[in-house]
Amino acid sequence: MGWAAAGAALAQPAPSPVPAPSAERQSALVRMVRQDCGSCHGMRLTGGLGPAITPQALEGKPLLSMASTIYGGRPGTPMPGWSAMLTLEEAHWVAQQLAEGFPEESRRPAR
Repeated sequence: MGWAAAGAALAQPAPSPVPAPSAERQSALVRMVRQDCGSCHGMRLTGGLGPAITPQALEGKPLLSMASTIYGGRPGTPMPGWSAMLTLEEAHWVAQQLAEGFPEESRRPAR
């Protein structure tokens, strides 16, 4: 899906609330955000090369705009689009989680 199509799809009102991904997929998305996004936005998401993406930093930002940025990136900036790694609905779920306070990555017990 191209950037224009993704933007048009995200411009449509999202069902409220967006259906949550499966527990397994949520775990994978949390890991992706904490590890991959954290490499620029800081491991605690409080900023680094990229801006902070904490609830306080995102206050007042529209969820659809945040989901669009996650899905399609920001042309002309280092922010990549993650459309190859997640769906539009998952991008919206991630945006919701960021706005509410992103979950910590679950730790597996050592064997």
